[in-house]
Amino acid sequence: MQIRTASAWRILCFLVGALLVISTESAAADETGYQLGVMDKLRIRVAEWQPAEGTVRNWDAISGDYTIGPTGSLSLPFIGDLAAAGKTTADVAKAIGEELRSKFALRNLPSASVEIAEFRPVFVTGDVDRPGEYPYGPNLTVLKAVSLAGGLRRSDAGQRFARDFINARGEAVVYDSGRSRLFARRARLLAEVAGADELKVPPELQNVANADQLIASEAALMKSRRDRYETQLKALADLRELLEKEVQSLAQKSETQKRRLQLVAEDRDKMAKLTEQGLATSSRRLTAEERAADLESNMLDTDTAALRAKQDINQANQDEVNLRNDWEAQRAKELQDTEAELEKLGLQLGTSRELMSEALAQSAEALKFDPTGKAATIKYVVVRDQGEGPKEVMVGENDRLLPGDVIKVSSELLMQ
Repeated sequence: MQIRTASAWRILCFLVGALLVISTESAAADETGYQLGVMDKLRIRVAEWQPAEGTVRNWDAISGDYTIGPTGSLSLPFIGDLAAAGKTTADVAKAIGEELRSKFALRNLPSASVEIAEFRPVFVTGDVDRPGEYPYGPNLTVLKAVSLAGGLRRSDAGQRFARDFINARGEAVVYDSGRSRLFARRARLLAEVAGADELKVPPELQNVANADQLIASEAALMKSRRDRYETQLKALADLRELLEKEVQSLAQKSETQKRRLQLVAEDRDKMAKLTEQGLATSSRRLTAEERAADLESNMLDTDTAALRAKQDINQANQDEVNLRNDWEAQRAKELQDTEAELEKLGLQLGTSRELMSEALAQSAEALKFDPTGKAATIKYVVVRDQGEGPKEVMVGENDRLLPGDVIKVSSELLMQ
């Protein structure tokens, strides 16, 4: 009897030790709060201590490896379907023991141990060489999962696509630089049309590195053009003022000559009467006639000069109107040309980006030829279901994954 008891005790110690090892592994999964899900494979061991016999009873009919089915349940002998999705291994182990005690009316609670034999897989899709399903392992990161999927997508003619990407990227840089200059020019033209004194950075240049330099250059040009325009207006205004003063002076001169002509005309009439009466010589009358004629000629010259000055004033006014109209028309024409160039460069830039996208679509490894990462980048998105429905999460290369994650890898152009 003692031999039997000692043998049973050794067996009990061995089984308890094994269960402790299994429980420790299961606890490791529970420490992170890992919730089981569909396609997780579990290793289940069940044992029951028989106090009356002093032995351990193994439930071999239940022990074994099981996979959580599509409904999120385990299908176990005697127990049937047992909900497992969303629970921990400890929760499942406790539920198994309680179900067995309930169904078999056991006095003692059977000891169930549940460990994760194999995690549910992760899925990699998108711009990778071999999209598909891959086994999950502890500390699996995004970069490791992409490596399992063969890395970024390549093609047999990868170098050609890389060259296409480089060419398209170079053209895009040139077009984008040209658009930035045109945006600055358009801002200057709009400011000139509005008569603004300052030039502000337009929204299109808010994130452009050399925006301040472009605006400073256009502001200097705007000031130079405005100073020249205002100088021309001032010159016309000064000319008009001089002509108006000349007209006033000629008017005063004309009035003086009128009074002198009136006096000379009176003297001429007197001489004519005296000559008729024989009291004055014909030479004196002739002299009076000549003086009157000279004054009348001078008055005609003065009036002619006044008319010419008035014509010059009208011409100055017309020149000012023409200058203002030309200024506005030139701004409108330049603005129209600028808008047309912007539209053209926008189409060319769009074409270059489409070529870049096509090159990336054929070979995501073309990104290796853009070490700055300013033209394009790889984007990683994880689709994860944590009981509240699938959600997309932006992740980096070194972020850790969870079992069941779907990693979407995409090569994207950085739009500006």
